Amino acid sequence: MSDVGPLLPAGRTVTLIFDAHLDLAWNALGWSRDLTQSLEAINARESTWGDHPARGRATTCLPEMRRGEVAVCLGVILARTRPESPVAEGILRLSPDYPSPAMTYAAGRAHLAYYQWLARQSHVVLIGSAAQLRQHWQRWQKAPSPRPAPGVILAMEGADPIVRPDQAAEWWKAGLRVVSLVHYGQGPYAAGTGHRGPLTPAGIELLGQFQRLGIILDLTHLAEPGCSQALDCFDGPVMASHNNCRALVPGDRQFSDRQLRKLIARDAVIGIAADAWMLHANWQRGRTPRSAVSIAAMADHIDHVCQLSGTARHVGLGSDLDGGYGR
Repeated sequence: MSDVGPLLPAGRTVTLIFDAHLDLAWNALGWSRDLTQSLEAINARESTWGDHPARGRATTCLPEMRRGEVAVCLGVILARTRPESPVAEGILRLSPDYPSPAMTYAAGRAHLAYYQWLARQSHVVLIGSAAQLRQHWQRWQKAPSPRPAPGVILAMEGADPIVRPDQAAEWWKAGLRVVSLVHYGQGPYAAGTGHRGPLTPAGIELLGQFQRLGIILDLTHLAEPGCSQALDCFDGPVMASHNNCRALVPGDRQFSDRQLRKLIARDAVIGIAADAWMLHANWQRGRTPRSAVSIAAMADHIDHVCQLSGTARHVGLGSDLDGGYGR
């Protein structure tokens, strides 16, 4: 799948979008949003719900993707094993956390089943190879209105639903093509955002499975020691689906210039995220207004990657829209 080559015919300019990170299944199954409906219908349905401040603020749905000319996205499977996560008053199903590996696996399979159902109903097109990607992209170019169904490449944010390294083949057979090892904190395979540490022995073994199968490694959320280790021991294709620049916004959720240069040297693409707190150097949760951030901040991160690489080849979009926060 990594050898995609140029998607656009010579001399042809289009406005189609490839979004490298959309939590579609989590929005549907965790947030109880019917993504085949319009944004107006989704937000009207939940406007009186009080379980989260982002209720009534959805930004992403399949009709909106067509309208915005999002031809392809990485459709994310997200579930984490966190035995310690429930608090005294219980846990909302908005959370991607589960107390056992078996439950995390089942939740991941539910996300997979949701994408498969969307494909069976012709709401999306599942893409599993470079040839299918080229064909789908060309179909969008030739059909300006109405747009075809968006394409979805199956991705996993945090590899927790892969309960054992030798289970990676099962997920590959089901259509999974891109995987990051960890999300936040310490996972079974690596340390993630907010934690510091190397890959675990199981993580190193899992990378061997990825390389054998041809799964693309997403380095997003991986702690810096583990990121360097992964690049040293994994020779397959790598990317960062939704990651910004630490030189502009401090914090370990962003990549340092050293990390970005290593990715560029591996011919990787870095998808710039739209999360407001990743775009504002002094963002304070619950205090900084959203109006403090504009799309110009995303452009600054895009430009920073371009300046490091000397080309636009290594930067794209990984919006993370509706990644748990709404508009």
